[in-house]
Amino acid sequence: MRTLCQAIKIGAIDYADACVLQSSLAAELAAGKRSDCILLLQHPHTYTLGSSARHEHLLYTDDQLIHYDIVVCETDRGGGITYHGPGQLVGYPILDLGSLYMDESHTFTSDYISYIRKLEVMLINILRGYGIESMQVPGLTGVWVESCVSTNGQFTSCKSTDLPRKIGSIGVRVDKNGISQHGFALNVDIQDSYFEGIVPCGLEGYGTISMSEVLADVPTMQDLQSTVICEFGRMFDKEMVLSDGSLSDLCIDRN
Repeated sequence: MRTLCQAIKIGAIDYADACVLQSSLAAELAAGKRSDCILLLQHPHTYTLGSSARHEHLLYTDDQLIHYDIVVCETDRGGGITYHGPGQLVGYPILDLGSLYMDESHTFTSDYISYIRKLEVMLINILRGYGIESMQVPGLTGVWVESCVSTNGQFTSCKSTDLPRKIGSIGVRVDKNGISQHGFALNVDIQDSYFEGIVPCGLEGYGTISMSEVLADVPTMQDLQSTVICEFGRMFDKEMVLSDGSLSDLCIDRN
């Protein structure tokens, strides 16, 4: 039987405020006061530094950060430095993944790496539905496209030295209760200048790409959110329930 998952469209929200909201929802879920949920939103221009981020991978000076109106935030998710901003769809699943412990057969009962891989496959399926072929890259996290893909999905000649470009980023945190926070970010239509200010995820030589660089007709955020909700429910076997996103309606009382 599928379990309930609430899809909450937040709109635009500051990164710090979204972190506070996630922590609150995770606490409610751990206490049995609400169902699983996924937040769908966008952030203002923000660079976030995960647990493995190095400050030298922030390339812009203070003056450049001010010029581009970019906020820098340290965060408790995994991964390096990345960018969030307008033109990017961000999803934060708040899911009860279960505790990570060994049973009597010395087998882990929860596999958080598999959770990350499922998020990647979900994004790959979504992109394929819009005509973009993407992939997982062994040893790397996220979703990638061949570097030689050009406008309208037509490929130019590829060299063996060409590195793929990231179209979907993933960085998660699972707390002591087995509740997931943070999640994924899908580049829909982002200006290159914002990625030029960092070494994304600390990976030298790997570029980024947006859906708008591949598609002639870019889906709207509203359409993309609906697609994400459907595919997320399918991938994680959830019964998706929509919310209008108002903060007063976020909590589902199960008492």
